[in-house]
Amino acid sequence: MMDEREEDDDEEAWLKLRPVEPLPSQCCGSGCSPCVFDLYNRDLARWEAARASKDRSLLRGKESQSCPSKLNPETFLAFRISAMEKLTKDTYRVQFALPGNSRLGLSPGQHLILRGIVDGLEIQRAYTPISPANAEGYFEVLIKHGELLMLAAGTGLAPMVPILHSITDNADDETFVTLVGCFKTFEGIYLKTFLEEQARFWNIRTFFVLSQENSPEQLPWSYREKTRFGRLAQDLVEELVGSCRRKPFALVCGSAEFTKDVARCLLRAGLAEDSYFLF
Repeated sequence: MMDEREEDDDEEAWLKLRPVEPLPSQCCGSGCSPCVFDLYNRDLARWEAARASKDRSLLRGKESQSCPSKLNPETFLAFRISAMEKLTKDTYRVQFALPGNSRLGLSPGQHLILRGIVDGLEIQRAYTPISPANAEGYFEVLIKHGELLMLAAGTGLAPMVPILHSITDNADDETFVTLVGCFKTFEGIYLKTFLEEQARFWNIRTFFVLSQENSPEQLPWSYREKTRFGRLAQDLVEELVGSCRRKPFALVCGSAEFTKDVARCLLRAGLAEDSYFLF
């Protein structure tokens, strides 16, 4: 018969196995199915059933897979960090190993949720892989704090969207973002409503460069002060870099020609090659 001390020890052991409820900021807000809260509720129900029957083997279903063949939205999978590179004071490129020559299997712009223990606290955050979609045997994410300068042309805006989401959905993330979207016309600007919503956050500011328009009077008043006409040239890049509170880490996405030209402008504006990333 279990004495009182053994019962207390057993109760403490079960409490240590109880799933940790995610913080509101750990939900990426992108409508994931399942959401991190769905996974939490599933694991909590499994824990309660195991505790009631005093059968810890029932908890094994929540263990991570160490050698996954593909991502599974129903569970977290374990990946080994194979390399980590400090790009700036506040930005790291982290590489995770995949088994064999397998691929991650995400489409451009899709994100994944990484979970880990930091200083004894379970942290979950959404990240968009920055490695090529056809990369074999690994995937990379950019973990950043500080200040970002996003320079996107046309559909190059797509990979910036989940990064913005991950920042503005996390009240503790104080990363300051300057996003510059380059389009042909005002009507051709993608995701206007989303960008307007993002610009309401204290740490997000947006600018636009329109190559086939030249009259600010034809724009809504709220866009006139933050829109330039022509192309994203050296003088504007230098102005943007100079307007940042501190030297930023730049993310660039667009056509091959756009990416090459902007990289050259960033170098001339004083950023080192390890201070920007080209999608």
